[in-house]
Amino acid sequence: MSYLNNIRTFVRVYELGNMSAAARDQRISAAVASARIAHLEEHLNIRLFQRTTRTLHPTEQGVLFYSGACKILEAVEEAEADITDVTSSPRGTLYVAAPLGMGKRLIAPMIPRFKEAYPLITIRLRLSDRKLDLAGEGLDAAFFLGVPEDSTLRIRKIADCPRVLCAAPDYIARRGLPSDSASLRADKHDCLNLRFPGAPEFQWPLQTPEGIKRFAVSGPFETDDGDVLTNWALDGHGIILKPMFEVADHLREGRLVPVLENEPPIPIQMACLYTHRRRQDPKTRLFIDFMVNHIQASLPQDA
Repeated sequence: MSYLNNIRTFVRVYELGNMSAAARDQRISAAVASARIAHLEEHLNIRLFQRTTRTLHPTEQGVLFYSGACKILEAVEEAEADITDVTSSPRGTLYVAAPLGMGKRLIAPMIPRFKEAYPLITIRLRLSDRKLDLAGEGLDAAFFLGVPEDSTLRIRKIADCPRVLCAAPDYIARRGLPSDSASLRADKHDCLNLRFPGAPEFQWPLQTPEGIKRFAVSGPFETDDGDVLTNWALDGHGIILKPMFEVADHLREGRLVPVLENEPPIPIQMACLYTHRRRQDPKTRLFIDFMVNHIQASLPQDA
């Protein structure tokens, strides 16, 4: 098992390009991660990485070994999955990611219930609105809003979620309601955007009388945290575009009011992403099926 752990650590160091990041990912100390790489190099009698005080790069031998190491880990995972199918006792750890709003409201509340049903499965949930790399971050599944850029991933569609433009009554009293979609820019409304490193130019796709049009909007604040956007809107700082399920309570209780109801945003796809190999794992299948069924039942009938 120690040799297998050494290989697992090597793969994560190779993929993340950083010993400390790999150590955090493996939930071990940087010293343990470094020792595992050293033991592996001693066993193989080669150097896997070139190290300096600031950088770490795989050697030619390291690049070759990475390919074989991935095959070893895949073979072990497939063997464990076969045993799980036979024993009907799924076990192991799942690494799952979700956007903040979706994760907090729809995924996280159901994880304890999933754990009750499958006590031998441990869930490691990461919540972030930034762009994720499933393979590079060792994720088994990632919930997603939008259209994935990576065409090699498998996708399990959950629902088409209506979205809404909304703002606080204080903002509307101060700035007025936009008369139509074009007035968002013409009247220089404060539009609060979700942005993260690598995000494309932001546009709001709205259903106008002339068809779907995309409007490049801007405002005083941007963030990579969707809940921060909602809080800014609640404080009267501008207009936000949100999935209905994230702001339904605020709309119902009057803390936010709809904007441009006659020209609403187009719905956004909610889905779960996974690689083909991950989907073959029984515990991954169980978790995805469990969450998809729950989410579909939890969404409002008009959402």
